[in-house]
Amino acid sequence: MAKPSLSISPTPSLNSLIASESALRRRIRTAVLLASSVLFVSLYLYLHLRLNPLVNHRSPSPTYAKPDDNSYLSHITIPRFPIFTDRQQLVVIEPEPETEPETWSRSHGASVLEVADETEETTVAILFPDWEVFIVTDHSSAGPGEELHCVFQNNKTSPARFAGALPFSNQTTFLCLLHSSVRRLRPFYQPLLSRFPHDHYPAGPNHQPPELLRWTFLAYESLSTEDDVVLFVKGVNNRQGMNHPPSEFNCVFFWGDDPSVAIRTEVTNSAQEVFRCAHPDLSAAASIGSEGMIEKSRIKISLEIPREKRFIPTVAYYAPKSVSSPRTTSKSMTCASTMVYNVAKFLREWVIYHSRIGVERFLLYDNGSDDDLKAAVDELNGEGYDVRTILWPWPKTQEAGFSHSAVYYRDSCTWMMYLDVDEFVYSPSWDDQEQPSHQLIERSFLPGNLSQSNIGQVSINCNDFGPSGWRTHPAEGVTQGYTCRRRIKERLEQRHKSIVRLEAVEPSLLNAIHHFSLREGYRAWQLGLEAAVVNHYKYQAWPEFRTKFRRRVSAYVVDWTQAVNPTSKDRTPGLGFMPIEPMDWTNKFCEVTDEGLKLLVRRWFRRRTTSGFLMPW
Repeated sequence: MAKPSLSISPTPSLNSLIASESALRRRIRTAVLLASSVLFVSLYLYLHLRLNPLVNHRSPSPTYAKPDDNSYLSHITIPRFPIFTDRQQLVVIEPEPETEPETWSRSHGASVLEVADETEETTVAILFPDWEVFIVTDHSSAGPGEELHCVFQNNKTSPARFAGALPFSNQTTFLCLLHSSVRRLRPFYQPLLSRFPHDHYPAGPNHQPPELLRWTFLAYESLSTEDDVVLFVKGVNNRQGMNHPPSEFNCVFFWGDDPSVAIRTEVTNSAQEVFRCAHPDLSAAASIGSEGMIEKSRIKISLEIPREKRFIPTVAYYAPKSVSSPRTTSKSMTCASTMVYNVAKFLREWVIYHSRIGVERFLLYDNGSDDDLKAAVDELNGEGYDVRTILWPWPKTQEAGFSHSAVYYRDSCTWMMYLDVDEFVYSPSWDDQEQPSHQLIERSFLPGNLSQSNIGQVSINCNDFGPSGWRTHPAEGVTQGYTCRRRIKERLEQRHKSIVRLEAVEPSLLNAIHHFSLREGYRAWQLGLEAAVVNHYKYQAWPEFRTKFRRRVSAYVVDWTQAVNPTSKDRTPGLGFMPIEPMDWTNKFCEVTDEGLKLLVRRWFRRRTTSGFLMPW
């Protein structure tokens, strides 16, 4: 007989306990879910209200059409202005005060940047390397004496430093740093230039600011000759030795902001950042409905890529020959041109020495100096020297600056010596010369009868000097302090500098490492070390040398901090990618003691005074 199965059921008290626990768990889950929902809705409403001026906004349509997949300029880095999603627009901005719809400034005139329909004044901003914002403005009220600020799209600010006046458009420029909090946002809008550090950035449908122009793709300068126009453009011929044919471009001349309504001329030369094209026929303005604009508006110039149906952004203006070339009373035999940055304390020694051996004019392309360069130049000019500066703020454009000087000063100088401020030209044959002479360069380096000579360029080899034991800048100057140099191991690898006959320069203005391509029929002349040498005080005391880490000036040489091409001849042996002093820097690059120029300069320039011997610098 089978045993009956036993069935054990929970007692009523246990059932109640389980039910209570289950209900409690459901209440906790419900409470957590409800709290999360309330928090999410609150956050959404908060952000929606704070971002209301931007939510209904879209980025401006791109001015430059997107290229086809098979674009012949596909390697070019083009600034893109995409339409951004709501998530990309999540930028918390304080509510702006009410503003008039015609201007970006507040009604009480707090800001300098005012874009009113009835004025022809413009302000544009360019994003330079190292997060620098370069502002170009027509506003005459903005000047060096004002304390101004850049107000960015999230109302963060940074101080704006007066950076000088562009010499050919006479526009005022300022520099400020893109605030670190803005660097995470997209797109980058042009900042407001304000007198007040707590000004508010305009926003809303009536205040759509333009985006920052990108330095990597920009027409930035132009000048005119009797026969054509020279336009300087960054971002087209990006690789050294590889230039697009001129037939692929047009120069466009236009008024206002619409380059599609423009006068076009063909490009005749395309090399590096230099494009040459014909002058526009301004009488053609009537056919495009712009004849009324000529008198009241300056003419912008840019480059068109017809195949891509795009125009390159521009801050360059066209000027006729009468206002774009320097006026000089006489033509100098020898001038010297260089690009400089913060060289005020070195300039005097360089100018006095080279002036006494035959350089008549000194032409400095100022690449954004913020030291006492102007005071140093004014002092030299007050003593009778001829030193001229051109503000050339454009980063990594040394080759373009040299091309500019070759055209701009062709009517002012017969020969142009391209030499940096830490370089001094010297001939061992001068060692027995008791006094310097203004004819030394001409007699020692240049051909005698120009009318019968086909020499268009004289090349001089360089010797590279090291710190020579110095930890600070030598008080008597570089020629007296740095006397130990590297040994020349391979002559073919030795760098050289050039003295160029400007009329012999090829129309393309192509140049590299301080020498130019020459017209057909001209040739270069290489001087031997027994005839001439350039003392290059390259590796100076560490506090001076480390300033080189700011930026290299050549368009085709990587900056010191970029971890590429570590074995390049343009890099310093034993130096890394950061401005950290190597071990035993003071004694590096010292293989040969060379005091030739030191002793010559001491004999020529040192004077006895009541306090001892002094140099004129």
